[in-house]
Amino acid sequence: MNAVTPRQATRRLKLTIAYDGSPFAGWQSQAHGRGVQDVIEKAFVDIVGSRVVVYGSGRTDARVHALGQCAHVDVPDGSLGLTDWRRALNACLPSTIRILRAQRAAGDFHARFSARGKIYRYGIRTSAVLPPHEVGRVWHCPSADDERTLTTAARLFEGLKDFSAFSANRGAAVKDTRRTIQGIQVSRRGTLTTLTFEGEGFLYKMVRMIVGASVRAAQGRVEVEELRRRLANGGPRWNYVAPAEGLCLVKVLY
Repeated sequence: MNAVTPRQATRRLKLTIAYDGSPFAGWQSQAHGRGVQDVIEKAFVDIVGSRVVVYGSGRTDARVHALGQCAHVDVPDGSLGLTDWRRALNACLPSTIRILRAQRAAGDFHARFSARGKIYRYGIRTSAVLPPHEVGRVWHCPSADDERTLTTAARLFEGLKDFSAFSANRGAAVKDTRRTIQGIQVSRRGTLTTLTFEGEGFLYKMVRMIVGASVRAAQGRVEVEELRRRLANGGPRWNYVAPAEGLCLVKVLY
């Protein structure tokens, strides 16, 4: 297969993508081809007959969902209209991945490097019984019903912080582990607690570690002050990670 090359006349598209992360090994392309990126690139091959590289705004882990992942692609100019691209891609994709919008983008737009922030949402169901339609969508944790303590713990992580104690190593060390979380909203409706994170960027497993720490505090298994000390001191590293299925990438901010 030949990839689209810079010598060909191309135009850049910005794609807004939703997916159910349950059957996939995360966003990033994988050797076994089960990343969401792999499946979308296969759809482009089906349409244009050659490889088109899909550049995402960032990775999501296996079983993490998305309502508003963004990506950009360079497609042969004049090949299809914007509405036709959405229709054609969705026709070639499994029902677990949908292209919500295809927009024309400037030539210097980059899904990752042009982003100024992201919004993530994490859902926790505290009822004794988990509704079947929520399996794989929320964390079922009946003992995490102390909303006041959970909120107090979560709010520790707002602002510019060094998250070295609340992030994991993906393989290569991160030079700068400081990140800014503009806000963490905790809301409760019945037995569903939702944490919404808005930040300029997130380290590997950072959101899930924050959720895990906040839940442990709500369960009385760790003191809020202990979390505060770890955050201030950069360690010891927190090692309890909330399950992936409760997490959803809601929106990428540009």
